[in-house]
Amino acid sequence: MNTNHHPTLIVLAAGMGSRYGSLKQIDTFTPQGDTIIDFSLYDALQAGFKKFVFIIRKNFEKEFKEIFEKKLKRKAEIEYVFQEIDTVPAKYLNTERAKPWGTGHALLLTKDVVHENFAIINADDFYGRDAFMVMYDFLKETDINSYNFSMIGYLLKNTVSDHGYVSRGVCDVDFNGNLLNVTERTHIEKNKNELRYKEEDETFTTIEGDVTVSMNFWGFTPKCFELVDDSFRRFLEKNKGSLKAEYYLPTLVADSIGSRKANVKLLKSNDKWFGVTYPEDKKIVQKAISELRMKKLYPENLWE
Repeated sequence: MNTNHHPTLIVLAAGMGSRYGSLKQIDTFTPQGDTIIDFSLYDALQAGFKKFVFIIRKNFEKEFKEIFEKKLKRKAEIEYVFQEIDTVPAKYLNTERAKPWGTGHALLLTKDVVHENFAIINADDFYGRDAFMVMYDFLKETDINSYNFSMIGYLLKNTVSDHGYVSRGVCDVDFNGNLLNVTERTHIEKNKNELRYKEEDETFTTIEGDVTVSMNFWGFTPKCFELVDDSFRRFLEKNKGSLKAEYYLPTLVADSIGSRKANVKLLKSNDKWFGVTYPEDKKIVQKAISELRMKKLYPENLWE
């Protein structure tokens, strides 16, 4: 079995932050000027990750590098990949499109710089150190030539916002902890004392708060690039005329499971997730980080 001793961490940081109103990936949440990414990087280093790949856009490259390169100097290897509207085959280009092609497309763009087992996360989600340690240990012991993937799962009720709708990958899991299917729900909201999601026909369906959802903390081997390349091309053929359709990571995972080409293990973390979707969420995240620091789980200055 060919295992990898130093898995890579990919950070999805090319989002536009339309609901947040600014670039969440470089917004600060502490008096010391820490971003949420800072805490993810700090936790990943503690877990054992030695290489980071940032997926960003050209229009904030300089600012992004100024924030993170000095912090990671001599601590980890760094790579950058750029996700733009035109980073698709020429025949699928649409000059009217303004949105990126989604998280699954972003992953595909890293195939030339990632040749080891890896995890992938959102830039604006706080996952907690336990999640990184659990994922690192799984990746370290996974055969690099296998199709054994993984996901850190969270309860839906712990991942919704009080201030508007969120997008979540809703998971079906068997008794052995293997993912059976994942369905991207792009509009889940609180409604009085229940949760509900919007169907394609604009009607709403109630959903239980205890269902497992993906927060885009996935673990893959390099074999996933074979699957995403084929899956994304089929997506482009189907959606080439759309200005808004996005190819999500759960779409890749669902296709891989459906074709029986991959197995995805549900991994559980003891830490509580929190993150920002709307400006009003910021105070909640700031309070949560402050409480973690009071418990001495993080130093006052992460990078000194």
